[in-house]
Amino acid sequence: MFRCFAIITGILVFFPFVSFSQGTFEWSQHRIELKKGLRFSLKIPAGYQIHVAAQGLERPRFFSKSPDGRLFVTDMHNRGDNKKGRVLILNKWNPKTKTFDGVTTFLEGLHNPNQVAFYTIGQQTYIYIAETGKLSYYEYTAGDSVAVGKPVVIATFPDYGLSYKYGGWHLTRSIAFHKSKVYVSVGSSCDACVEKEEVRAVVLEMDPDGGHQRVFARGIRNAVGIKWVNSALWVTHMGRDNRGPDQPEELFHTVEENGFYGWPYYYQYKKRIIADTQFVKRARSAFVHKPAVAPYAFKAHAAPLGFERMHDFKDPLLNNSFLVALHGSTSVWRQRGNAIVQLMPDGTYREIISGFLQGKTEDRRYGRPCDIIQWDDRSFFISDDKNGIIYFLEKR
Repeated sequence: MFRCFAIITGILVFFPFVSFSQGTFEWSQHRIELKKGLRFSLKIPAGYQIHVAAQGLERPRFFSKSPDGRLFVTDMHNRGDNKKGRVLILNKWNPKTKTFDGVTTFLEGLHNPNQVAFYTIGQQTYIYIAETGKLSYYEYTAGDSVAVGKPVVIATFPDYGLSYKYGGWHLTRSIAFHKSKVYVSVGSSCDACVEKEEVRAVVLEMDPDGGHQRVFARGIRNAVGIKWVNSALWVTHMGRDNRGPDQPEELFHTVEENGFYGWPYYYQYKKRIIADTQFVKRARSAFVHKPAVAPYAFKAHAAPLGFERMHDFKDPLLNNSFLVALHGSTSVWRQRGNAIVQLMPDGTYREIISGFLQGKTEDRRYGRPCDIIQWDDRSFFISDDKNGIIYFLEKR
């Protein structure tokens, strides 16, 4: 692994990356036609094909590949009733049409299910389901089409805040396994405030049975995407509102044990750490300190969610780099996000899939990318939780 360092305003900035081609690429326009009647074009790198692999879902969120090689995805239904969420299996892959001919409901009646993960110990595999208010698991056997038995709840989380109906201000829970520990992201209860509960705006660590739960890292307003890459835990980190159109930036960085990452006392803008005067004078907790500059920053309100580090990928343009799904601002007029971007070694990023947003009104937004998963050495999937679509991209 190569490493690049820079000194900016007296702060050591660390750009971890592995070597990949930084060459420019040509765009290719691809026409998308959905059953619901939408017609639009997406821009992707030349030499790729994009296909609508599944449609008609509600709000597909995060992917997970099961030990028996099947693709699972969570579906958070809609904001009308957030207790109708499901875990789906995308099956019956048709290699000719590049579509899934079947979608199976593995589990339903869930409260904002954002992510599932698989964990195997000995001969037994378990599927873990992260909902707003709890983390639970079921025993899993290869080929299961529905959840079997009763769930075992190993942890509970706050499910109130801005709106009880929606489960609080930040209602998603994301999970990742590493060295027989499970890590859970729990977002803040507000836009910006001093939390009264320790379990807010943190990443938790616990045993697979829920034992030895502790706060692993703090000051992370809402890490919707978390993933271990080699020995580092990477997170997407969304900043607060009401600091102007461009501040604070959204971040992508690693978190370390007992680390503190700023919120709500500090935020980042143009490689500078700025004290939030509304809160910093009120800081009383021993762990509060000025954080380091994050190596990657996105425009404010871009809303980075899921990400994937491409590995052993046949295209040197993407291999060994991070791809991040920018969900986009809830305010379309901001013209932020709504794209798949590639992170560059110097801390910048470039769009590699765009066209989801083609105007300043909601009817001109044709998708909101949520997650990315590499499928093999030539292809990957993207979820769109606005139109209920799973896209498949393949290097020709």
